[in-house]
Amino acid sequence: MRIELPHVGESVTEGVIGKWLKQVGDSVEKYDPLVEVVTDKVNMEVPAPATGTLTSILVEEGATVPMGEAIAEMAVEGGEEETPQEAPAAGSARGGPESPGPASDGQAKADRVGTLLQDVAPVGPTGSGGPISTGAGMAASRGGRYSPAVLRLAEQHDVDLSQVTGTGIRGRVTRKDVQAYIDSKESEPAAMEDAERVPLTPVRRMIAENMVKSATTIPEAWTLVEADVTGLVKLRERTKSDFARREGVDLTYLAFVVKVVAEALKEHRMVNSSWDGDAIILKKQVNIGVAVAAPGGLVVPVIHDADRLSVAGVARAIDDLVARARSGKLGLGDVQGGTFTINNTGALGSVVGKAIINPPEAAILNTESIVKRPVVVGDAIAIRTIMNLCLTFDHRILDGAEASAFIADVKRRLEGIDPELSV
Repeated sequence: MRIELPHVGESVTEGVIGKWLKQVGDSVEKYDPLVEVVTDKVNMEVPAPATGTLTSILVEEGATVPMGEAIAEMAVEGGEEETPQEAPAAGSARGGPESPGPASDGQAKADRVGTLLQDVAPVGPTGSGGPISTGAGMAASRGGRYSPAVLRLAEQHDVDLSQVTGTGIRGRVTRKDVQAYIDSKESEPAAMEDAERVPLTPVRRMIAENMVKSATTIPEAWTLVEADVTGLVKLRERTKSDFARREGVDLTYLAFVVKVVAEALKEHRMVNSSWDGDAIILKKQVNIGVAVAAPGGLVVPVIHDADRLSVAGVARAIDDLVARARSGKLGLGDVQGGTFTINNTGALGSVVGKAIINPPEAAILNTESIVKRPVVVGDAIAIRTIMNLCLTFDHRILDGAEASAFIADVKRRLEGIDPELSV
């Protein structure tokens, strides 16, 4: 039976093999986790589609694989093992041709198994991901077993494999280990003695690819306004203690911003849309993503139907999502379906900043630090509490007038918050 990388959503087209949890020859039960996979949306475990024995691993750790590609093979308990297809040429990260006929019931059920977020061990630079063979496909050298792809790369660069530290299953040397060893040797001249080479983790590589995609495919523009949030600050200061005791979570400024933005998106539907080549897709749901700096990299969990929540409901949702993001417990559904993103850079002390749009959304809003400043009120100068709001938008979808109308509405709603309101 071939084990394929399951499709997890239309916007997720490929994944990086993070870590194999089983090795060739291991017996596995149906739904046992086989491999950790990293995508640009979430990290997940791929389960075994049936009970049996893992017979071969087709893709090395660190390789990028399209969704639906074969990544391993197994012999199914109680049934005949499928005849393995011919392995791809060395250097390919993809399995051989798919066997004809429909997928087994076990495979179909496995595709529906819920995914679990796990921390994926950092990996080095992605190699070409040659297949890990079994039996004659592996060669022994100095007490170790190496794949043809590993041996070929080592021969090309005159590498003594006994000097390479393996990070694969049971310390096996993989192609990426050899490449990392070659790269480390190339970076040894005196000019590099004071520098350190840090291999990319799968999460960091995904973030980089997504940001490059955004920066190179979206013609973006941006606009910034100042919002006088003196009333909001007074309201929060007056109610935050009682709110924490009653709700069990902190009352943050971000909760108010999310609520206000959700209301504004209902009035400015073009901002709550996405580009689709020959059409613009207007979203009926208001699902607001909140950028979170997690240990493994930036993630954007989504508050679904944010327009239907109260400020208290938004505060609870933010507290839950941020906690699970930082502890590595987000599920795939927590990061899917976003229609607009808020980047709360003010929490980091920033006062002015422009974010990169989170594809395929139409815009992203930076909320900056809340600071006291002297401003002109009427014909006098007064000390007011100010927050900068910076909107970056896709100019294919939004013109300056539409983007300015939206951010002006957000500003008006924030400035109109009554400090005597109940939260």
